[in-house]
Amino acid sequence: MPTFEYLCSDCEHEVEVFIRAQEKPVCPQCQSKKLEKLISAPAGRVADGSLPMMGGCPPSDAPPCNPGCCRLPQ
Repeated sequence: MPTFEYLCSDCEHEVEVFIRAQEKPVCPQCQSKKLEKLISAPAGRVADGSLPMMGGCPPSDAPPCNPGCCRLPQ
């Protein structure tokens, strides 16, 4: 079953959902049906054939990966 990422328009909770494309997800936090599908990058192999880094931070010379990046001041 595919995984989709959604953002709840009511409580702004971001959630990953295992769901068929035709099903309508519900926010697990507030039970709202007002979820916006987010665009996420698919996993894949890098040019040298290795798997991309999973769960870690990018190299220190790379820009922050997202607003919650572990390399940004908390």
